[in-house]
Amino acid sequence: MILLAAVVALAADCCTSAIVSGRLTANGRPLLWKNRDTNDQNNRIERIKAHDGLLEFVALFDARDSRDTAAWMGMNERGFAIMNTASYNLNDDNVPERDMDREGVVMRYALERCTTVDDFERVLEQLPKPLGVEANFGVIDAQGHGAYFETGNYKWTKYDLADEPTGILTRTNYSVSGREGQGMGYIRHDNERELLRPYVVQCNITPATFTEVLSRTFYHSRMRRNYNDSGLEWLVDQDFIPRRISTATIVIEGVLPGEDPSLTTMWAALGYPPCAEVFAVWTGEGGVPEVLRGTTSRRHSVQCDLVNKREAEVFSITRGNGQHYINLSKLYNKEGTGYVQVLTRKNIETYRAGYAELARRRSMCAKKSKN
Repeated sequence: MILLAAVVALAADCCTSAIVSGRLTANGRPLLWKNRDTNDQNNRIERIKAHDGLLEFVALFDARDSRDTAAWMGMNERGFAIMNTASYNLNDDNVPERDMDREGVVMRYALERCTTVDDFERVLEQLPKPLGVEANFGVIDAQGHGAYFETGNYKWTKYDLADEPTGILTRTNYSVSGREGQGMGYIRHDNERELLRPYVVQCNITPATFTEVLSRTFYHSRMRRNYNDSGLEWLVDQDFIPRRISTATIVIEGVLPGEDPSLTTMWAALGYPPCAEVFAVWTGEGGVPEVLRGTTSRRHSVQCDLVNKREAEVFSITRGNGQHYINLSKLYNKEGTGYVQVLTRKNIETYRAGYAELARRRSMCAKKSKN
């Protein structure tokens, strides 16, 4: 058992997220998605090898986290995956601020130990209280199960995917079980549900639905308008799913019951999502592309640094309130040269290559099981 109080707190995430049942996806496999929002712009993905009886896992870390203390989304060798969104309407206690923001610590602990959704609930039961968290934890496992745990310092409420008639659960920065009308992210939540609606109806949600549509679309549910094709040069950055502080969009695609858990796949785009390429990530040796790892002297990802430079072009006004204005023409323009327009085509090819590699891996796993 780790002592959470002994670990230095790292900043919690805001974020937009979803858990999708296999009955709504194009290939029958569950999905776990998070569009990460944080003031820390430098993400990296690392493989943590199995050691001392703990499980191997791959996860998203902040560059400044030199000891890989806090995992902000990840999956392990058993096909268990986890992410979080910060909640702001659960806790009503006097736990000091210095003892909070330990969501990432809890998630690393779970990735090293959990195989199933039920295992994660046992972790919440067993960890010392107060937990130092206020979050919606989303989890899936290799058996196709999924759930959100709306978790405060002393208690939590579980929302099981199997009990959701629509087959999809979504969360931003408030909890359904929390204080009504409080919290954050209500408009983003409405944006998410509106953008997902046609894919839910057709039961054809894919990882690209999240990385290429939701994380790159400037739809505003209150304005009832999608600004992608508006022709505007400038747009106020307010209540869209992609935000100036969005630093990654990641989908973890699970496996069918009985499949090898090593086939669990992370589709990851680091940096401001509208300017980011997608990469396929797996557990095991060589499963994390080198450009996603923290290989620079400051433990930055080369890929994340590249995307951060592109984002600086999109948020190019540095004086006054300039940081709140998006140069939309850098992302979408009539010439078709905007970052979103160019990178979406590139990312679709990445998905094709990734699924070809997955098919090869499934074939190898099938051959091994016969021998």
